[in-house]
Amino acid sequence: MSTISIQATARPARVVLTPRVGAAAGGSAVTTRLRITDRGRRVLATLVALPVVIAAAVAVLSGGSALASLYEGTPATFETINVMPGDSLWSIAGKVAPQADPRDVIDGIISLNALPSSAIEPGQTLAIPAEFTE
Repeated sequence: MSTISIQATARPARVVLTPRVGAAAGGSAVTTRLRITDRGRRVLATLVALPVVIAAAVAVLSGGSALASLYEGTPATFETINVMPGDSLWSIAGKVAPQADPRDVIDGIISLNALPSSAIEPGQTLAIPAEFTE
C-alpha cells in the first residue's frame, strides 16, 4: 500500500509517493523472483510443443485422402495435327478453333503438349485440346 503526502508551501505542490509496507498491511515485505527449474522448463516446452505435434499428426494421417480404384475413367481423346512449313501456333489456333480466342487455344496446345516455348518445327505432331475441336 502506498500513501501520498502533499506538502503545502509557497512553491508549487509536489507529490511524494512513500511506499509503506509491512506495518500497515500487518506483515513483512517479501520480494521474490520467479525461477523456473529444469523440470519446469521441460513441462513448459512440452505444453507449448503439444499442439504443434497434434497438428502435424492430424496432417500426416489425413493427408492421404486420394482414393485409388479399378475404374479407369474416360479415356482422353484429342486430335493431332502435323505442323507444316510456315505454320505457327497462332495460325494453327485460327484454323482449329476460329470461334475461340487464339491466346486460349495456344495456351491449351502448349500445356497439353508440354512445349518449353511457343516455337514449333515442321513435321512436329501436336495434340489439340478436345475443348477446341468440337
